[in-house]
Amino acid sequence: MKKILGILGLLLVICFVTALNSDSFMKPGNISNLASRTGLYGILGIGVAFVIITGGIDLSVGSIVGLTGTMLPWLLVKKGWSLTSVLGLIALVSVCIGLLHGLLVTRLKLQPFLVTLCGLLIYRGAARYLTDDLNQGFGTGHTELRELTTGPMGSMSSLLTVVGAVLTMWLLARWLRTRTGPFMAGGLRAVSRSWIATLRGLRSRAGFVAGLKRCPAWLQSRALLVGLVSSTLVLVVGGVTWLTGRTLLAEVPVPMPFWVLVALALVSGLLLNETVFGRHLLATGRNEQAARFSGVRTGLIITVAYVLCAVLAGLGGVLFTLDANGVQPSQLGQFYELYAIAAAVLGGCSLRGGEGSILGIVIGTAVLRLLYNAFNLLGIPYSVEYAVMGTVILLGVLADEVIRRIVAKRRRASG
Repeated sequence: MKKILGILGLLLVICFVTALNSDSFMKPGNISNLASRTGLYGILGIGVAFVIITGGIDLSVGSIVGLTGTMLPWLLVKKGWSLTSVLGLIALVSVCIGLLHGLLVTRLKLQPFLVTLCGLLIYRGAARYLTDDLNQGFGTGHTELRELTTGPMGSMSSLLTVVGAVLTMWLLARWLRTRTGPFMAGGLRAVSRSWIATLRGLRSRAGFVAGLKRCPAWLQSRALLVGLVSSTLVLVVGGVTWLTGRTLLAEVPVPMPFWVLVALALVSGLLLNETVFGRHLLATGRNEQAARFSGVRTGLIITVAYVLCAVLAGLGGVLFTLDANGVQPSQLGQFYELYAIAAAVLGGCSLRGGEGSILGIVIGTAVLRLLYNAFNLLGIPYSVEYAVMGTVILLGVLADEVIRRIVAKRRRASG
């Protein structure tokens, strides 16, 4: 949670500084474009996160984007395939790539770095070979598909309303699952007394903690309570601005890639935090041997993680190609794996495995794209972008190492 709050604070600071120094930053067109690019790169970041949580790495994401993105116009326009057949083949190829990576890592015990590095070269070469290294495009055809996948779908206020509603229902369900509502935990009088004691104890930390411990269990879960209040506030703000339609939030169009990212983030968050697969994934990343001795099918978990990563990369390839209305096989997806890894590390994923947050990854992706947008608006050289990404990854690794040593030191001291 502290990492998420930290990266969120960084995001707000960058927004504030950029808005002060550029009048173009707050324009609806710029915000919409920023949301679109965040959505496209965020999809890749979520996919890579599943692999990083297992303690692995996937360097082939960019080449998978290039291969699947190249296949779309090549098969549709040059070969005359139907849209259903093309999308089905792209999905099949993505799944097969993920399975291949997973099996090579789990069955043959090859290093993930080596496996995916070879994949980076193979898939890029395959894309260039299939097309004779010629640019592929849609021309004037398939405009409906492009408009559906890249055009605006509602406004920022409608997005806030949907996200707020989903999060509020989910957090409310978690609260109800505790079965300790205010009248089920001693009645309204007991709740009032506990809160009075808590307020009286504000004069000292010890008094506040002592008062808080007297509260019912549902009030002691501060993170859940704060999350529920925050999501309800987002729902109210989004709903009001959506209904009035006269605010900046209502004027900013939200592109389809960002909606896709939001949907994937919600599903991935539930998968990681609320399912047996998610718990097994985290356990495998923390200690694969211990997880295996505990009955977790670690080989299957790791393979599924690579499949999810490849499938999301394939989806990203399709969306990137439609967004650009064409593809250059030698360029599409180049260095995209760096964006994905940097977003995951910046968002709280530990390169040692066993730790990760989907919300953090989304915010981390937004920070990277916001920095790129700020470079353009403030006249900072474009070449600095790669230096920033390298710095982000290095700082993430250093922070992870420092935290690991501090935790290990505390454990030795307490033991």
